[in-house]
Amino acid sequence: MVRVLGIRDRYIEGTRLRLREQRQEGGERIYKLAQKLPLRGAGAQQGFLTNLYLNEREYETIARLPSWGLQKTRHSVPPMGIDVFEGALAGLVMAEVEFESEGEAEAFAAPGFVGPEVTGDERFTGGVLARTTREELAGWLGEYGMRGPQR
Repeated sequence: MVRVLGIRDRYIEGTRLRLREQRQEGGERIYKLAQKLPLRGAGAQQGFLTNLYLNEREYETIARLPSWGLQKTRHSVPPMGIDVFEGALAGLVMAEVEFESEGEAEAFAAPGFVGPEVTGDERFTGGVLARTTREELAGWLGEYGMRGPQR
């Protein structure tokens, strides 16, 4: 089943925290405060993710903190989530894959339309992308032999 979600993230300055407003199909909104801790090791690994679900009032209170914003639309096509970025990063499309086990991850063959693997490149994490200019992004993509996002 394919799902489409509107996502607005705020990466709170001076922390490893992400505040997310997620718009579900049908208009329902989900608010979350998350902390992602990377797990360094062999292969593509997400690390540890902790979510705290919020009500709208709690979200609005935390949203007053200084932060960097990022907006995207996520197309969930299991096992992939395909993010289409908006705003300054319009034109950037990234896919992320989640697995139940290490064996599933090792057996996964990326479809032909998927570009280079950037999991280990911290520049492509949400917290860094939220502070990135189009020019910086174009340079990073050039290092992977790709053109920058076109408007």
